[in-house]
Amino acid sequence: MTRIAVVLPAYNEEETLAATIAGFHSALPSASIWVVNNRSTDRTEAIAAETIRKLKCSGGVINEDRGGKGNAVRRAFMDVDADVYVLSDADLTYPAMQVGELLAPIFDGRAEMVVGDRHSGGNYAIENKRALNGFGNRLVRGLVNLLFGSNLADIMSGYRAFNRKFVKSYPILVGGFEIETDMTLHALDKRFRIMEVPVDYRDRPEGSVSKLNTLRDGARVLATIFNILRHYRPLLFFGGIGSALSLLGLLAGIPVVWEWLETGLIYRVPMAILASGLEIISVLLVAIGLILDSIAHQNRQDYERDLLARGNR
Repeated sequence: MTRIAVVLPAYNEEETLAATIAGFHSALPSASIWVVNNRSTDRTEAIAAETIRKLKCSGGVINEDRGGKGNAVRRAFMDVDADVYVLSDADLTYPAMQVGELLAPIFDGRAEMVVGDRHSGGNYAIENKRALNGFGNRLVRGLVNLLFGSNLADIMSGYRAFNRKFVKSYPILVGGFEIETDMTLHALDKRFRIMEVPVDYRDRPEGSVSKLNTLRDGARVLATIFNILRHYRPLLFFGGIGSALSLLGLLAGIPVVWEWLETGLIYRVPMAILASGLEIISVLLVAIGLILDSIAHQNRQDYERDLLARGNR
């Protein structure tokens, strides 16, 4: 029998947690449900334990003292042993009744990760009350699709299903809400099969407070874009900066060279030093990009060999 684990990271979700657990238990009666209590200061832990006990479903509460959704997911993926994993938020924004649609491609062997797509049905645009978050989502999605040649509709969805191979070979190095983007990048970079299933999405019910902050999460979006380029496309990142500095160096050097051709002397010594410095730095950056790109390629090869050695374990 296939073991299914539902993972619900929760930080101060006392208003919605019981209904979320009940929804997934109704949709997947045989699944174990694990609530990862992430430093909650309300009754999240007690409500989770009480609800699981009343429903008589397997699972329990895992406490993770390091703040951040990424840390909560990491703890669950390390501690919970299953064949198939479902990840969802505990705030009633994702429909538990559609979990079967996410699991079907996993069971059929058509995907290693299935993403609940909030955008294709138009629900997210209607329900989302934070315009800047929607803008950041589109920005990151466009960059990821451009760099990886993909056509994904929802990069940041928190509603996903995974097979065991993906979960047990995924190194989680992020700690916060960027975990979903990191999962997508890992799957694309390591050539896991991704499928998207349109799901209904609704904003948090009244009384439930979002943990998102427009300015803070806007900064995280920018940091995510920066890290996507730096980690996954180092030649483009460092080579692009190097090329820009090289162009600036050429512009700074034109008056110096022109002066030397006319007079045979260089009077603009500071400008000459600046131009030379920019060109040297640009060459170094391109060299760094080439070296890191080779290392990234070697890491992908090593990862592929490790997956082959793991087989279906």
